Amino acid sequence: MSKKRSASTGNVLLPFEKELADLQAAIEAAETEEDKAERRRVFEETRTKTYAELTAWQRIQLARHPQRPRMLDYTSRVLDDLVELHGDRAVGDDPAMVCGIGRFQGETVFVMGQQKGIQTDEKVRRNFGMAHPEGYRKAMRMMRLAERYGFPVLSFVDTPAAHPGIEAERFGQGPIIAQSMMTCLELKTPIFSAILSEGGSGGALAIAVGDWVTMFEYAMYVICPPERCAEILWRDVEQKELAASAMRVSAPELFELGALDSIMPEADGGAHRAPDAAAAVLSEEIAKFLHGCRQGQWTPEKRQAKFRAMGHFLEAAPAAAAEPADTDGD
Repeated sequence: MSKKRSASTGNVLLPFEKELADLQAAIEAAETEEDKAERRRVFEETRTKTYAELTAWQRIQLARHPQRPRMLDYTSRVLDDLVELHGDRAVGDDPAMVCGIGRFQGETVFVMGQQKGIQTDEKVRRNFGMAHPEGYRKAMRMMRLAERYGFPVLSFVDTPAAHPGIEAERFGQGPIIAQSMMTCLELKTPIFSAILSEGGSGGALAIAVGDWVTMFEYAMYVICPPERCAEILWRDVEQKELAASAMRVSAPELFELGALDSIMPEADGGAHRAPDAAAAVLSEEIAKFLHGCRQGQWTPEKRQAKFRAMGHFLEAAPAAAAEPADTDGD
């Protein structure tokens, strides 16, 4: 498990990246160094502007990029070692949920998270990162083991949604997700949670309740996919871009709303353009969290208070009606 995994290196372009690809081709076609330098300057300016002004839907496209680093791409880079533990001690093992014991800079940590897969066969085997009920039970088993031995938990969220299959509901997916969230809230050892790419629905919430919740700049965290939201609200999946904007799924918006504790920056173009740099940012975030653990910064009571406070809002009192004008001349 300690062997480094890397995402595929092909060049998959998103629709809004076509202009950048054309500019890159123009740089390569330049005949003089002076011309090449000027075209490179235009490319850099356009790239910075493009990724600084992304719409909500474009951010979702980046979060779903097929070459974006997966959980095991990160753990192979940030952990000294990872020994995977299998099974929920009830039904079986769920490959979509990866759990185990690892070492981060010499410190023992327990690890849990969703692995979507990279190649098609792995994606199918891991159910595209959508865990079954036994996956959540396995995660809870890891959390209880971590609590027993007094080690912190690192949680890596990367799932499009809770598994929509009938068999998942038949075996109690709803209740088990609720139990997993409750376990996170009650756990007497600190929990770090990072949204890597897609943080969708109850599948994400089941393991995203933590003392410190962070999210990559171009990841998404949402109650349901924008396509489903558009179908529910407008009966039209083509309204997905409008839904994405209305749902406020981006990291800056979620940080402003208090759902996140920090945002991890990415290189222009996303983490798949510079996976080692993204892993270094994640490593720094984990190091800060573990420093807080050593200082006794995290407690279950603080964790519960943080999540209890989410969703509070103030309702402004209606403005007083204006008094009618005096028309009698008194």
